Amino acid sequence: MAKVFGLGSEPVVGLLTPTKKRDYRVTNRLQEGKRPLYAVVFNFIDSRYLSVFATVGGNRITVYQCLEGGVIAVLQSYVDEDKDESFYTVSWASNVDGAPFLVAGGINGVIRVIDTGSERIYKSFVGHGDSINEIRTQALKSSLVISASKDESVRLWNVHTGICILIFAGAGGHRNEVLSVDFHPSDIYKIASCGMDNTVKIWSMKEFWSYVEKSFTWTDLPSKFPTKYVQFPIFNASVHSNYVDCNRWLGDFILSKSVDNEIVLWEPKVKEQTPGEGVVDILQKYPVPECDIWFIKFSCDFHYNQAAIGNREGKIFVWELQSSPPVLIARLVHPQSKSPIRQTAVSFDGSIILSCCEDGTIWRWDDVTNVPPA
Repeated sequence: MAKVFGLGSEPVVGLLTPTKKRDYRVTNRLQEGKRPLYAVVFNFIDSRYLSVFATVGGNRITVYQCLEGGVIAVLQSYVDEDKDESFYTVSWASNVDGAPFLVAGGINGVIRVIDTGSERIYKSFVGHGDSINEIRTQALKSSLVISASKDESVRLWNVHTGICILIFAGAGGHRNEVLSVDFHPSDIYKIASCGMDNTVKIWSMKEFWSYVEKSFTWTDLPSKFPTKYVQFPIFNASVHSNYVDCNRWLGDFILSKSVDNEIVLWEPKVKEQTPGEGVVDILQKYPVPECDIWFIKFSCDFHYNQAAIGNREGKIFVWELQSSPPVLIARLVHPQSKSPIRQTAVSFDGSIILSCCEDGTIWRWDDVTNVPPA
């Protein structure tokens, strides 16, 4: 059934005419290996390492640094002992003392926590019953991470103590693979998850927060921790009619995408009296042509001013998020970039955009708008 919008409340759709607000040029292309690269992410957790990023592909996790003049330096590389492991996701986190951690997961369902300071595996988390599609870090408490899995659950972990604190699954949970998950930027209790059941769910940890606090002081075995199940979300949204493979909070609004060549910005209007119910107000749409295969994720700069997303033809669309109607900042096209872009990473200030591709390449684009010609 077609959605009917009241007069004046239809979503605002951005135009695919690049404004050239920023002019990006390719400054580097690396062939990491033969296997597809599924994730690339800058470190926003630690201000000392804003130019450092990580990628995952096959059984390898690699740490790089963006240097001046388009240079990309390899800092560290980790190869999993299982050659059949295929990592799908990676996230920066930190120990309680501030030591930078990398947290990765993939087809095996095991989460590897790497202490990048000492260059060794700090912990491995076993709990998910199937592959892990996304891991995200709580920016306000960066030793908390959350994982989304093919086993239809989302799990909250304490990387410091190795405890699985909460499992979001059950009667009101996802009915198929969970593909993406995200922490609310300011409300520490809220998360959003989405997946192959075509829904986006918002969950609250408020009534379970004492368990989160307990996980930091727990001294017994992690397996003895009283892990709690959160069975019911506070909001269920059917914004898309197909797999939802990426969702991110934009303040109290949510950006989500499916396989319909667009990112959608919408407002969840939660009814406090009836948990799980509510209405969705679709605010804006950011078109992304040829973005009709699943497991393509978008990324944003630190302040969520812009989002970058690749498509199956190797092109990148950079949207200004907080303007209405949406403004296409740039469309990044290179004759040699033809492989599907699984994920992008936008640097802290948006001046660098990275993409990782199905053909095992990493591309670096730099904003040259204000750079005087050589």
